[in-house]
Amino acid sequence: MLRSLDIRDMLIIDRLELGFRPGLNVLTGETGAGKSILLDSLGFVLGWRGRADLVRAGAAQGEVVAEFELPAGHPAHTVLAEAGLEAGDELILRRINTAEGRKTAWVNDRRVSGEVLRRLSDTLVELHGQQDDRGLLNPRGHRQLLDAFAGLETELDAVRAAWRARARAERAVAEAETRIAELRAEEDFLRHAVDELDALAPEPGEEADLDARRRTMQAAERIREDIARAHDALGPGEGAEGRMGDALRWLEGAADRAEGRLDAPLAALSRALVELGEAVQTTEDCLQALDFDPNALETTEERLFAIRALARKHGVQPDDLSAFAADLRARLAALDAGAGDLAGLGRAAAEARADYDAAAAKLGAARRAAALRLDAAMSDELAPLKMERAVFSTVISDAEPGPDGRDAVAFTVATNPGAPAGPLNRIASGGELSRFLLALKVCLVRGASPLTLIFDEIDRGVGGATADAVGRRLAALARSAQVLVVTHSPQVAARGAHHWRVEKRVEGEMTRSIVTPLDSPARVDEIARMISGDTVTDAARAAARSLLED
Repeated sequence: MLRSLDIRDMLIIDRLELGFRPGLNVLTGETGAGKSILLDSLGFVLGWRGRADLVRAGAAQGEVVAEFELPAGHPAHTVLAEAGLEAGDELILRRINTAEGRKTAWVNDRRVSGEVLRRLSDTLVELHGQQDDRGLLNPRGHRQLLDAFAGLETELDAVRAAWRARARAERAVAEAETRIAELRAEEDFLRHAVDELDALAPEPGEEADLDARRRTMQAAERIREDIARAHDALGPGEGAEGRMGDALRWLEGAADRAEGRLDAPLAALSRALVELGEAVQTTEDCLQALDFDPNALETTEERLFAIRALARKHGVQPDDLSAFAADLRARLAALDAGAGDLAGLGRAAAEARADYDAAAAKLGAARRAAALRLDAAMSDELAPLKMERAVFSTVISDAEPGPDGRDAVAFTVATNPGAPAGPLNRIASGGELSRFLLALKVCLVRGASPLTLIFDEIDRGVGGATADAVGRRLAALARSAQVLVVTHSPQVAARGAHHWRVEKRVEGEMTRSIVTPLDSPARVDEIARMISGDTVTDAARAAARSLLED
Protein backbone atom coordinates (compact mmCIF):
# COMPACT_ATOMS: atom_id res chain seq x y z
CA MET A 1 0.00 0.00 0.00
CA LEU A 2 1.19 3.52 -0.84
CA ARG A 3 1.44 5.43 2.44
CA SER A 4 2.86 8.77 1.33
CA LEU A 5 4.21 10.73 -1.60
CA ASP A 6 6.64 13.63 -1.05
CA ILE A 7 7.34 15.80 -4.12
CA ARG A 8 9.82 18.68 -4.29
CA ASP A 9 10.56 20.98 -7.23
CA MET A 10 8.84 18.94 -9.91
CA LEU A 11 7.24 21.02 -12.72
CA ILE A 12 4.81 23.38 -10.97
CA ILE A 13 5.05 21.66 -7.58
CA ASP A 14 7.55 23.24 -5.19
CA ARG A 15 6.77 21.14 -2.13
CA LEU A 16 3.94 18.69 -1.64
CA GLU A 17 3.34 15.95 0.92
CA LEU A 18 0.47 13.52 0.48
CA GLY A 19 -0.57 10.80 2.88
CA PHE A 20 -2.68 8.05 1.30
CA ARG A 21 -4.90 5.54 3.07
CA PRO A 22 -6.47 2.15 2.42
CA GLY A 23 -9.65 2.07 0.36
CA LEU A 24 -10.74 4.44 -2.39
CA ASN A 25 -8.60 7.61 -2.61
CA VAL A 26 -10.04 10.28 -4.92
CA LEU A 27 -8.17 13.16 -6.60
CA THR A 28 -10.28 15.85 -8.26
CA GLY A 29 -9.64 19.28 -9.72
CA GLU A 30 -10.04 21.34 -12.85
CA THR A 31 -8.28 20.36 -16.05
CA GLY A 32 -4.66 21.56 -15.94
CA ALA A 33 -4.58 21.82 -12.15
CA GLY A 34 -1.72 19.32 -11.91
CA LYS A 35 -3.34 15.93 -11.38
CA SER A 36 -1.27 14.38 -14.15
CA ILE A 37 1.86 15.86 -12.56
CA LEU A 38 1.17 13.79 -9.46
CA LEU A 39 1.04 10.64 -11.57
CA ASP A 40 4.15 11.70 -13.51
CA SER A 41 5.98 12.20 -10.22
CA LEU A 42 4.86 8.83 -8.89
CA GLY A 43 5.91 7.19 -12.15
CA PHE A 44 9.28 8.95 -11.89
CA VAL A 45 10.08 7.54 -8.44
CA LEU A 46 8.92 4.09 -9.63
CA GLY A 47 11.39 4.19 -12.51
CA TRP A 48 8.83 4.45 -15.30
CA ARG A 49 10.03 6.00 -18.51
CA GLY A 50 8.26 9.28 -19.12
CA ARG A 51 8.82 12.93 -19.85
CA ALA A 52 12.33 14.22 -19.23
CA ASP A 53 11.62 17.88 -18.31
CA LEU A 54 10.35 17.28 -14.78
CA VAL A 55 12.51 19.68 -12.76
CA ARG A 56 10.77 22.93 -11.73
CA ALA A 57 12.10 26.00 -13.53
CA GLY A 58 14.91 27.61 -11.55
CA ALA A 59 15.50 24.57 -9.29
CA ALA A 60 18.78 22.65 -9.27
CA GLN A 61 17.04 19.31 -8.94
CA GLY A 62 13.68 17.68 -8.37
CA GLU A 63 13.05 14.93 -5.85
CA VAL A 64 10.26 12.44 -5.19
CA VAL A 65 9.99 10.13 -2.17
CA ALA A 66 7.37 7.38 -1.97
CA GLU A 67 6.75 5.24 1.10
CA PHE A 68 5.01 1.88 0.80
CA GLU A 69 3.78 -0.55 3.41
CA LEU A 70 5.05 -4.08 2.80
CA PRO A 71 3.24 -6.89 4.60
CA ALA A 72 4.93 -10.26 5.03
CA GLY A 73 4.89 -12.27 1.82
CA HIS A 74 4.59 -9.22 -0.44
CA PRO A 75 6.20 -9.93 -3.87
CA ALA A 76 8.45 -6.88 -3.45
CA HIS A 77 10.43 -8.81 -0.82
CA THR A 78 11.59 -11.23 -3.52
CA VAL A 79 12.78 -8.40 -5.77
CA LEU A 80 14.59 -6.76 -2.86
CA ALA A 81 16.30 -10.03 -1.91
CA GLU A 82 17.46 -10.61 -5.50
CA ALA A 83 18.92 -7.09 -5.53
CA GLY A 84 20.70 -7.68 -2.20
CA LEU A 85 18.50 -5.18 -0.34
CA GLU A 86 16.95 -5.56 3.07
CA ALA A 87 13.41 -4.46 3.94
CA GLY A 88 11.09 -4.72 6.86
CA ASP A 89 7.45 -3.72 6.83
CA GLU A 90 8.12 -0.48 4.95
CA LEU A 91 9.78 0.46 1.70
CA ILE A 92 11.07 3.96 0.94
CA LEU A 93 11.86 4.87 -2.66
CA ARG A 94 13.73 8.11 -3.37
CA ARG A 95 14.78 9.48 -6.73
CA ILE A 96 16.23 12.78 -7.84
CA ASN A 97 16.52 14.38 -11.25
CA THR A 98 19.01 17.20 -11.80
CA ALA A 99 18.34 20.10 -14.12
CA GLU A 100 20.90 18.53 -16.47
CA GLY A 101 18.84 15.33 -16.63
CA ARG A 102 20.98 13.09 -14.41
CA LYS A 103 18.86 10.66 -12.36
CA THR A 104 19.82 8.89 -9.13
CA ALA A 105 17.68 6.48 -7.10
CA TRP A 106 17.73 4.93 -3.63
CA VAL A 107 15.75 2.14 -2.00
CA ASN A 108 15.83 2.34 1.80
CA ASP A 109 18.92 4.59 1.49
CA ARG A 110 20.76 2.15 -0.80
CA ARG A 111 21.70 3.28 -4.31
CA VAL A 112 19.90 1.28 -7.00
CA SER A 113 19.44 1.30 -10.76
CA GLY A 114 16.32 2.34 -12.62
CA GLU A 115 15.83 -1.31 -13.56
CA VAL A 116 15.48 -2.30 -9.88
CA LEU A 117 12.89 0.47 -9.44
CA ARG A 118 10.91 -0.79 -12.42
CA ARG A 119 10.97 -4.37 -11.13
CA LEU A 120 9.74 -3.14 -7.76
CA SER A 121 7.04 -1.03 -9.40
CA ASP A 122 5.59 -4.13 -11.05
CA THR A 123 4.87 -5.49 -7.56
CA LEU A 124 3.67 -2.18 -6.07
CA VAL A 125 1.51 -0.19 -8.49
CA GLU A 126 -0.72 -0.85 -11.49
CA LEU A 127 -1.86 2.08 -13.63
CA HIS A 128 -5.00 2.00 -15.76
CA GLY A 129 -6.34 4.58 -18.15
CA GLN A 130 -8.26 4.74 -21.40
CA GLN A 131 -5.02 4.57 -23.36
CA ASP A 132 -3.46 2.07 -20.98
CA ASP A 133 -0.62 0.07 -22.54
CA ARG A 134 0.81 -1.21 -19.26
CA GLY A 135 -2.13 -3.30 -18.14
CA LEU A 136 -5.30 -4.85 -19.44
CA LEU A 137 -5.25 -3.57 -23.01
CA ASN A 138 -2.07 -5.37 -23.97
CA PRO A 139 -3.16 -8.58 -25.79
CA ARG A 140 0.16 -10.21 -25.00
CA GLY A 141 -0.78 -10.16 -21.33
CA HIS A 142 -4.26 -11.67 -21.63
CA ARG A 143 -3.04 -15.24 -21.11
CA GLN A 144 -1.23 -14.21 -17.96
CA LEU A 145 -4.34 -12.42 -16.69
CA LEU A 146 -6.50 -15.48 -17.33
CA ASP A 147 -3.99 -17.71 -15.53
CA ALA A 148 -3.98 -15.34 -12.55
CA PHE A 149 -7.80 -15.32 -12.50
CA ALA A 150 -7.89 -19.13 -12.50
CA GLY A 151 -4.99 -19.63 -10.07
CA LEU A 152 -3.09 -21.93 -12.43
CA GLU A 153 0.35 -21.58 -10.84
CA THR A 154 0.69 -25.34 -10.23
CA GLU A 155 -0.32 -26.25 -13.79
CA LEU A 156 2.00 -23.58 -15.19
CA ASP A 157 4.93 -24.87 -13.16
CA ALA A 158 4.28 -28.39 -14.48
CA VAL A 159 4.20 -27.17 -18.10
CA ARG A 160 7.38 -25.11 -17.69
CA ALA A 161 9.21 -28.07 -16.14
CA ALA A 162 8.00 -30.34 -18.97
CA TRP A 163 9.07 -27.76 -21.55
CA ARG A 164 12.57 -27.59 -20.07
CA ALA A 165 12.79 -31.40 -20.05
CA ARG A 166 11.59 -31.54 -23.65
CA ALA A 167 14.11 -28.91 -24.71
CA ARG A 168 16.96 -30.80 -23.00
CA ALA A 169 15.94 -34.10 -24.63
CA GLU A 170 15.63 -32.58 -28.10
CA ARG A 171 18.94 -30.79 -27.67
CA ALA A 172 20.58 -34.11 -26.74
CA VAL A 173 19.17 -35.70 -29.92
CA ALA A 174 20.40 -32.82 -32.07
CA GLU A 175 23.87 -32.91 -30.52
CA ALA A 176 24.07 -36.69 -31.00
CA GLU A 177 22.98 -36.39 -34.64
CA THR A 178 25.59 -33.71 -35.25
CA ARG A 179 28.28 -35.76 -33.55
CA ILE A 180 27.41 -38.92 -35.53
CA ALA A 181 27.27 -36.96 -38.80
CA GLU A 182 30.74 -35.59 -38.10
CA LEU A 183 32.03 -39.09 -37.35
CA ARG A 184 30.42 -40.55 -40.48
CA ALA A 185 32.12 -37.88 -42.55
CA GLU A 186 35.50 -39.28 -41.44
CA GLU A 187 34.52 -42.94 -41.09
CA ASP A 188 36.76 -44.13 -43.97
CA PHE A 189 39.71 -42.29 -42.52
CA LEU A 190 39.05 -43.65 -39.03
CA ARG A 191 38.81 -47.27 -40.15
CA HIS A 192 41.91 -47.06 -42.39
CA ALA A 193 43.93 -45.25 -39.71
CA VAL A 194 42.94 -47.72 -36.98
CA ASP A 195 43.81 -50.71 -39.20
CA GLU A 196 47.17 -49.14 -40.06
CA LEU A 197 47.98 -48.35 -36.43
CA ASP A 198 46.80 -51.75 -35.20
CA ALA A 199 48.96 -53.48 -37.81
CA LEU A 200 52.06 -51.58 -36.68
CA ALA A 201 51.07 -51.56 -32.96
CA PRO A 202 53.68 -49.00 -31.83
CA GLU A 203 54.44 -48.79 -28.12
CA PRO A 204 55.46 -45.75 -26.06
CA GLY A 205 59.27 -45.53 -25.91
CA GLU A 206 59.72 -47.98 -28.78
CA GLU A 207 61.06 -45.39 -31.22
CA ALA A 208 63.91 -44.40 -28.90
CA ASP A 209 64.75 -48.07 -28.23
CA LEU A 210 64.81 -48.90 -31.95
CA ASP A 211 66.98 -45.89 -32.67
CA ALA A 212 69.50 -46.93 -30.02
CA ARG A 213 69.60 -50.52 -31.32
CA ARG A 214 70.08 -49.29 -34.87
CA ARG A 215 73.01 -47.07 -33.89
CA THR A 216 74.54 -49.92 -31.92
CA MET A 217 74.32 -52.34 -34.84
CA GLN A 218 75.75 -49.76 -37.23
CA ALA A 219 78.68 -49.17 -34.91
CA ALA A 220 79.21 -52.91 -34.29
CA GLU A 221 80.27 -53.53 -37.87
CA ARG A 222 83.07 -51.03 -37.45
CA ILE A 223 84.44 -51.99 -34.00
CA ARG A 224 83.91 -55.77 -33.74
CA GLU A 225 87.21 -56.67 -35.53
CA ASP A 226 89.31 -54.56 -33.16
CA ILE A 227 87.53 -55.97 -30.12
CA ALA A 228 88.15 -59.53 -31.41
CA ARG A 229 91.89 -58.80 -31.82
CA ALA A 230 91.99 -57.41 -28.32
CA HIS A 231 90.22 -60.49 -27.01
CA ASP A 232 92.82 -62.74 -28.71
CA ALA A 233 95.66 -60.65 -27.26
CA LEU A 234 94.22 -60.89 -23.76
CA GLY A 235 93.01 -64.47 -23.83
CA PRO A 236 94.66 -67.81 -22.93
CA GLY A 237 97.19 -69.57 -25.13
CA GLU A 238 99.40 -67.05 -26.85
CA GLY A 239 97.53 -64.17 -25.26
CA ALA A 240 98.43 -62.19 -22.19
CA GLU A 241 96.39 -64.42 -19.89
CA GLY A 242 98.37 -67.55 -21.07
CA ARG A 243 101.76 -65.89 -20.86
CA MET A 244 101.04 -64.53 -17.36
CA GLY A 245 99.89 -68.00 -16.28
CA ASP A 246 103.15 -69.49 -17.47
CA ALA A 247 105.12 -66.84 -15.62
CA LEU A 248 103.19 -67.51 -12.42
CA ARG A 249 103.93 -71.25 -12.61
CA TRP A 250 107.63 -70.64 -13.21
CA LEU A 251 107.96 -68.28 -10.29
CA GLU A 252 106.03 -70.60 -7.98
CA GLY A 253 108.54 -73.39 -8.86
CA ALA A 254 111.45 -71.17 -7.91
CA ALA A 255 109.90 -69.55 -4.83
CA ASP A 256 111.02 -72.24 -2.35
CA ARG A 257 114.67 -71.55 -3.17
CA ALA A 258 114.36 -67.73 -3.38
CA GLU A 259 114.05 -67.27 0.42
CA GLY A 260 110.91 -65.05 0.08
CA ARG A 261 112.20 -62.72 -2.54
CA LEU A 262 109.45 -63.86 -5.01
CA ASP A 263 106.49 -63.42 -2.65
CA ALA A 264 105.71 -59.90 -3.84
CA PRO A 265 105.88 -60.68 -7.57
CA LEU A 266 103.71 -63.75 -7.03
CA ALA A 267 101.05 -61.70 -5.23
CA ALA A 268 101.11 -59.03 -7.93
CA LEU A 269 100.74 -61.59 -10.69
CA SER A 270 97.81 -63.22 -8.89
CA ARG A 271 96.01 -59.89 -8.67
CA ALA A 272 96.78 -59.08 -12.28
CA LEU A 273 95.44 -62.42 -13.43
CA VAL A 274 92.13 -61.74 -11.63
CA GLU A 275 91.77 -58.30 -13.26
CA LEU A 276 92.87 -59.70 -16.62
CA GLY A 277 90.27 -62.44 -16.35
CA GLU A 278 87.54 -59.86 -15.80
CA ALA A 279 88.75 -57.89 -18.83
CA VAL A 280 88.73 -61.03 -20.96
CA GLN A 281 85.22 -61.92 -19.81
CA THR A 282 83.71 -58.45 -20.43
CA THR A 283 85.44 -58.26 -23.80
CA GLU A 284 83.98 -61.62 -24.67
CA ASP A 285 80.51 -60.40 -23.51
CA CYS A 286 80.86 -57.37 -25.76
CA LEU A 287 81.76 -59.59 -28.70
CA GLN A 288 78.68 -61.70 -28.07
CA ALA A 289 76.49 -58.55 -27.87
CA LEU A 290 77.89 -57.39 -31.18
CA ASP A 291 77.24 -60.72 -32.75
CA PHE A 292 73.86 -60.10 -34.49
CA ASP A 293 71.92 -61.40 -37.43
CA PRO A 294 72.86 -59.26 -40.46
CA ASN A 295 69.15 -58.98 -41.28
CA ALA A 296 68.35 -57.52 -37.83
CA LEU A 297 69.68 -54.09 -38.78
CA GLU A 298 67.46 -53.98 -41.84
CA THR A 299 64.43 -55.14 -39.82
CA THR A 300 65.10 -52.58 -37.07
CA GLU A 301 65.48 -49.75 -39.54
CA GLU A 302 62.29 -50.67 -41.36
CA ARG A 303 60.20 -50.59 -38.15
CA LEU A 304 61.87 -47.40 -36.92
CA PHE A 305 61.21 -45.61 -40.20
CA ALA A 306 57.60 -46.92 -40.29
CA ILE A 307 56.89 -45.55 -36.83
CA ARG A 308 58.39 -42.17 -37.67
CA ALA A 309 56.49 -41.97 -40.97
CA LEU A 310 53.18 -42.77 -39.26
CA ALA A 311 53.85 -40.13 -36.59
CA ARG A 312 54.52 -37.51 -39.28
CA LYS A 313 51.39 -38.56 -41.17
CA HIS A 314 49.13 -37.96 -38.18
CA GLY A 315 51.02 -35.01 -36.79
CA VAL A 316 51.88 -36.55 -33.42
CA GLN A 317 55.02 -37.58 -31.59
CA PRO A 318 56.08 -41.22 -32.06
CA ASP A 319 55.52 -41.96 -28.37
CA ASP A 320 51.93 -40.61 -28.70
CA LEU A 321 50.91 -42.99 -31.51
CA SER A 322 49.52 -45.54 -29.07
CA ALA A 323 47.28 -42.97 -27.32
CA PHE A 324 46.28 -41.54 -30.71
CA ALA A 325 45.22 -45.02 -31.85
CA ALA A 326 43.15 -45.44 -28.67
CA ASP A 327 41.37 -42.15 -29.37
CA LEU A 328 40.56 -43.20 -32.94
CA ARG A 329 39.23 -46.53 -31.68
CA ALA A 330 36.99 -44.69 -29.19
CA ARG A 331 35.62 -42.50 -31.98
CA LEU A 332 34.93 -45.56 -34.09
CA ALA A 333 33.21 -47.21 -31.13
CA ALA A 334 31.07 -44.09 -30.67
CA LEU A 335 30.16 -44.22 -34.33
CA ASP A 336 29.30 -47.92 -34.18
CA ALA A 337 27.27 -47.40 -30.98
CA GLY A 338 25.79 -44.13 -32.21
CA ALA A 339 22.77 -45.64 -33.89
CA GLY A 340 21.74 -47.37 -30.66
CA ASP A 341 22.44 -44.28 -28.55
CA LEU A 342 20.54 -42.09 -30.97
CA ALA A 343 17.58 -44.42 -30.86
CA GLY A 344 17.57 -44.25 -27.06
CA LEU A 345 17.79 -40.47 -27.09
CA GLY A 346 15.00 -40.35 -29.65
CA ARG A 347 12.77 -42.42 -27.38
CA ALA A 348 13.57 -40.14 -24.44
CA ALA A 349 12.74 -37.08 -26.55
CA ALA A 350 9.45 -38.64 -27.64
CA GLU A 351 8.56 -39.33 -24.01
CA ALA A 352 9.47 -35.75 -23.06
CA ARG A 353 7.28 -34.40 -25.86
CA ALA A 354 4.43 -36.63 -24.72
CA ASP A 355 4.83 -35.42 -21.14
CA TYR A 356 4.81 -31.81 -22.33
CA ASP A 357 1.75 -32.42 -24.53
CA ALA A 358 -0.10 -33.95 -21.59
CA ALA A 359 0.81 -31.08 -19.24
CA ALA A 360 -0.03 -28.48 -21.90
CA ALA A 361 -3.36 -30.19 -22.62
CA LYS A 362 -4.23 -30.19 -18.93
CA LEU A 363 -3.32 -26.51 -18.69
CA GLY A 364 -5.32 -25.73 -21.84
CA ALA A 365 -8.38 -27.50 -20.45
CA ALA A 366 -8.08 -25.53 -17.21
CA ARG A 367 -7.77 -22.30 -19.19
CA ARG A 368 -10.88 -23.06 -21.23
CA ALA A 369 -12.85 -23.80 -18.09
CA ALA A 370 -11.55 -20.61 -16.50
CA ALA A 371 -12.44 -18.64 -19.64
CA LEU A 372 -16.09 -19.64 -19.22
CA ARG A 373 -16.03 -18.56 -15.58
CA LEU A 374 -14.41 -15.26 -16.49
CA ASP A 375 -16.96 -14.59 -19.23
CA ALA A 376 -19.79 -15.26 -16.77
CA ALA A 377 -18.20 -13.03 -14.14
CA MET A 378 -17.76 -10.27 -16.71
CA SER A 379 -21.43 -10.56 -17.69
CA ASP A 380 -22.38 -10.05 -14.05
CA GLU A 381 -20.10 -7.02 -13.77
CA LEU A 382 -21.14 -5.35 -17.03
CA ALA A 383 -24.85 -5.28 -16.20
CA PRO A 384 -24.50 -2.81 -13.29
CA LEU A 385 -22.26 -0.69 -15.54
CA LYS A 386 -25.17 -0.25 -17.99
CA MET A 387 -23.63 -2.61 -20.54
CA GLU A 388 -25.97 -5.53 -20.09
CA ARG A 389 -26.25 -5.98 -23.86
CA ALA A 390 -22.50 -6.20 -24.39
CA VAL A 391 -20.83 -9.58 -24.69
CA PHE A 392 -17.34 -10.24 -23.38
CA SER A 393 -15.62 -13.40 -24.63
CA THR A 394 -12.30 -14.97 -23.80
CA VAL A 395 -11.08 -16.60 -27.01
CA ILE A 396 -8.50 -19.36 -26.73
CA SER A 397 -6.79 -20.57 -29.88
CA ASP A 398 -3.82 -22.77 -30.71
CA ALA A 399 -0.38 -21.21 -30.53
CA GLU A 400 3.18 -22.36 -31.02
CA PRO A 401 4.26 -24.57 -28.08
CA GLY A 402 6.28 -22.76 -25.48
CA PRO A 403 7.10 -22.71 -21.77
CA ASP A 404 3.63 -21.36 -20.95
CA GLY A 405 1.75 -23.91 -23.02
CA ARG A 406 0.35 -23.85 -26.51
CA ASP A 407 -2.66 -21.54 -26.07
CA ALA A 408 -3.17 -17.98 -27.31
CA VAL A 409 -5.64 -15.96 -25.23
CA ALA A 410 -7.45 -12.85 -26.41
CA PHE A 411 -10.21 -10.81 -24.78
CA THR A 412 -12.87 -9.82 -27.34
CA VAL A 413 -16.08 -7.80 -27.02
CA ALA A 414 -19.26 -7.18 -28.95
CA THR A 415 -20.93 -4.00 -27.74
CA ASN A 416 -24.30 -4.54 -29.41
CA PRO A 417 -26.40 -7.63 -30.22
CA GLY A 418 -25.55 -8.98 -33.63
CA ALA A 419 -22.37 -6.92 -33.90
CA PRO A 420 -19.18 -8.82 -34.63
CA ALA A 421 -16.79 -9.37 -31.74
CA GLY A 422 -13.33 -7.87 -31.89
CA PRO A 423 -10.30 -6.97 -29.80
CA LEU A 424 -11.06 -5.07 -26.62
CA ASN A 425 -9.09 -1.97 -27.57
CA ARG A 426 -10.56 -1.73 -31.11
CA ILE A 427 -14.27 -2.34 -30.70
CA ALA A 428 -15.21 -0.35 -27.61
CA SER A 429 -15.60 3.43 -27.53
CA GLY A 430 -13.82 5.49 -24.89
CA GLY A 431 -16.61 5.25 -22.32
CA GLU A 432 -17.30 1.60 -23.06
CA LEU A 433 -13.63 0.78 -22.86
CA SER A 434 -13.39 2.34 -19.43
CA ARG A 435 -16.20 0.17 -18.14
CA PHE A 436 -14.82 -2.98 -19.74
CA LEU A 437 -11.47 -2.35 -18.10
CA LEU A 438 -13.06 -1.67 -14.74
CA ALA A 439 -15.26 -4.77 -14.90
CA LEU A 440 -12.32 -6.91 -15.95
CA LYS A 441 -10.18 -5.57 -13.15
CA VAL A 442 -12.90 -6.27 -10.58
CA CYS A 443 -13.13 -9.86 -11.85
CA LEU A 444 -9.37 -10.36 -11.79
CA VAL A 445 -8.80 -9.09 -8.25
CA ARG A 446 -9.20 -11.93 -5.79
CA GLY A 447 -8.66 -11.33 -2.10
CA ALA A 448 -6.29 -8.65 -0.83
CA SER A 449 -4.28 -7.36 -3.79
CA PRO A 450 -0.63 -6.45 -3.13
CA LEU A 451 -0.92 -3.72 -5.75
CA THR A 452 -2.00 -0.12 -5.42
CA LEU A 453 -4.41 0.34 -8.34
CA ILE A 454 -4.46 3.73 -10.05
CA PHE A 455 -7.26 4.70 -12.44
CA ASP A 456 -6.51 7.84 -14.42
CA GLU A 457 -9.82 9.36 -15.61
CA ILE A 458 -11.11 5.90 -16.47
CA ASP A 459 -14.63 7.31 -16.13
CA ARG A 460 -14.13 9.80 -18.96
CA GLY A 461 -17.00 9.80 -21.43
CA VAL A 462 -19.62 8.45 -19.03
CA GLY A 463 -22.09 10.24 -16.81
CA GLY A 464 -25.34 9.91 -14.89
CA ALA A 465 -26.32 6.42 -13.83
CA THR A 466 -23.36 4.93 -15.69
CA ALA A 467 -20.90 7.12 -13.81
CA ASP A 468 -22.62 6.13 -10.57
CA ALA A 469 -22.19 2.47 -11.51
CA VAL A 470 -18.50 3.08 -12.22
CA GLY A 471 -18.13 4.69 -8.80
CA ARG A 472 -19.80 1.75 -7.10
CA ARG A 473 -17.51 -0.77 -8.86
CA LEU A 474 -14.43 1.24 -7.88
CA ALA A 475 -15.63 1.33 -4.28
CA ALA A 476 -16.18 -2.43 -4.38
CA LEU A 477 -12.70 -2.91 -5.81
CA ALA A 478 -11.25 -0.73 -3.04
CA ARG A 479 -12.54 -3.14 -0.42
CA SER A 480 -9.78 -5.60 -1.41
CA ALA A 481 -7.09 -3.22 -2.68
CA GLN A 482 -5.89 0.34 -2.27
CA VAL A 483 -7.33 2.35 -5.17
CA LEU A 484 -6.35 5.85 -6.34
CA VAL A 485 -8.72 7.51 -8.80
CA VAL A 486 -8.20 10.70 -10.77
CA THR A 487 -11.69 11.73 -11.83
CA HIS A 488 -13.92 14.51 -13.18
CA SER A 489 -17.08 12.60 -12.30
CA PRO A 490 -19.01 13.76 -9.18
CA GLN A 491 -20.66 10.34 -8.93
CA VAL A 492 -17.24 8.66 -8.73
CA ALA A 493 -15.80 11.28 -6.37
CA ALA A 494 -18.70 10.81 -3.97
CA ARG A 495 -17.76 7.14 -3.53
CA GLY A 496 -14.28 7.95 -2.25
CA ALA A 497 -13.31 7.18 1.32
CA HIS A 498 -10.62 9.87 1.14
CA HIS A 499 -10.72 12.97 -1.07
CA TRP A 500 -8.09 15.49 -2.21
CA ARG A 501 -8.57 18.57 -4.38
CA VAL A 502 -5.83 19.56 -6.82
CA GLU A 503 -5.75 23.22 -7.80
CA LYS A 504 -3.38 25.60 -9.52
CA ARG A 505 -2.49 28.95 -7.96
CA VAL A 506 -0.55 31.89 -9.38
CA GLU A 507 1.39 33.81 -6.76
CA GLY A 508 3.31 36.71 -8.22
CA GLU A 509 4.99 35.28 -11.28
CA MET A 510 5.06 31.71 -9.98
CA THR A 511 2.47 29.04 -10.76
CA ARG A 512 2.09 26.34 -8.13
CA SER A 513 0.01 23.19 -7.85
CA ILE A 514 -1.63 22.67 -4.47
CA VAL A 515 -3.23 19.47 -3.16
CA THR A 516 -5.64 19.86 -0.25
CA PRO A 517 -7.25 17.04 1.76
CA LEU A 518 -10.98 17.66 2.06
CA ASP A 519 -13.16 17.29 5.12
CA SER A 520 -16.90 16.67 4.81
CA PRO A 521 -18.01 20.30 4.18
CA ALA A 522 -15.18 20.84 1.71
CA ARG A 523 -16.14 17.66 -0.09
CA VAL A 524 -19.68 18.96 -0.52
CA ASP A 525 -18.36 22.15 -2.11
CA GLU A 526 -15.92 20.29 -4.39
CA ILE A 527 -18.50 17.82 -5.64
CA ALA A 528 -20.97 20.70 -6.11
CA ARG A 529 -18.33 22.45 -8.23
CA MET A 530 -17.95 19.31 -10.29
CA ILE A 531 -21.74 19.28 -10.83
CA SER A 532 -22.37 22.95 -11.61
CA GLY A 533 -19.03 24.40 -12.68
CA ASP A 534 -17.43 27.60 -11.40
CA THR A 535 -20.62 28.94 -9.85
CA VAL A 536 -21.61 26.66 -6.98
CA THR A 537 -25.34 26.89 -6.31
CA ASP A 538 -27.40 25.66 -3.39
CA ALA A 539 -29.01 23.15 -5.71
CA ALA A 540 -25.57 21.82 -6.62
CA ARG A 541 -24.68 21.52 -2.93
CA ALA A 542 -27.92 19.65 -2.29
CA ALA A 543 -27.13 17.28 -5.16
CA ALA A 544 -23.62 16.80 -3.79
CA ARG A 545 -24.99 15.93 -0.33
CA SER A 546 -27.38 13.47 -1.94
CA LEU A 547 -24.53 11.76 -3.73
CA LEU A 548 -22.43 11.59 -0.57
CA GLU A 549 -25.30 10.19 1.50
CA ASP A 550 -26.24 7.52 -1.03
